[in-house]
Amino acid sequence: MRTSSPPTSDATVRGPGGPAPVRRRSRYGLTPYWFLLPALVVYALFLLYPLGRAVQISLYDWDGLSLATFVGPANYADVLTDDRLRSAFGHSLVLIFFFAVLPLGIGLVLAALLTRGQVRGMGFFRTVIFLPQVIAMVVVAVAWRQIYAPDGQLNTLLRAVGLDALTRTWLGDFTLTLPAVGLIGTWVSTGLVTVLLMAGMSRIPTELYEAATLDGAGAVRSFLFITVPSVRAEVVVALTMTIIAALKTFDLVYVTTSGGPGATTTVPSFEVYRRAFQLGEVGSAAAVAVVLTVLIFGINIAVNRIGERES
Repeated sequence: MRTSSPPTSDATVRGPGGPAPVRRRSRYGLTPYWFLLPALVVYALFLLYPLGRAVQISLYDWDGLSLATFVGPANYADVLTDDRLRSAFGHSLVLIFFFAVLPLGIGLVLAALLTRGQVRGMGFFRTVIFLPQVIAMVVVAVAWRQIYAPDGQLNTLLRAVGLDALTRTWLGDFTLTLPAVGLIGTWVSTGLVTVLLMAGMSRIPTELYEAATLDGAGAVRSFLFITVPSVRAEVVVALTMTIIAALKTFDLVYVTTSGGPGATTTVPSFEVYRRAFQLGEVGSAAAVAVVLTVLIFGINIAVNRIGERES
């Protein structure tokens, strides 16, 4: 009696040498790509095309009005050799400490205290801490410019407690202006970082802390060996967002110092504005913008790779 062989799977093909694996066809075909197409079109239209145009413009000497002259990579060489531009990128790296590293340290401590301490009115504290993120950066800059003014609240407070020797023109000091601007970024970023970390810490099982306490671990050891490793993903997200904010900050510098005194607080994004709209060097401004984009992309890839490697 003749028997029929069992049907083969669509993932194998019967041949002389036995079953050979072949690629399984998706039953959905091109349908998923049609759903992605509108988003891809918008992404290409509003991001990839302008970025490509910026790269193209960066290869020309152009004032924005007259005919452009092709200069090739000369504008990029200017980014590397111009002392003002190199200082601007150096200032951005300093701001990373104030916008990202310092808020991360403060946020870890604050989030741990608010979460582990079982503080009453948690929603209120989250709202207050996150409030700087809601206020427009221009408003923040105007407010802090008043605080840092010679007759502002900071100097008034110092005089009131007898520290007149410490009063100064905070936004006019060649040494302290950049840290003063950076501390504004710390005030703004700390709320975002704290809320992100609180969300991560709230998911840590309390049994881990109870077991650590039974083993004799104190609050500091529990924080270092349980809390911090458990919120590694939130730390990566927080660093990514705050580093981007530090590198692309413009409105804060423009309103508070306009890059001064001298060029002590100028940053790449401010140099893009200055070269394009004040000096009429649109090609050079585009080159600075492209280099800044590559720098932001590279630093954030490094942060995410380190986070993935340690997780």
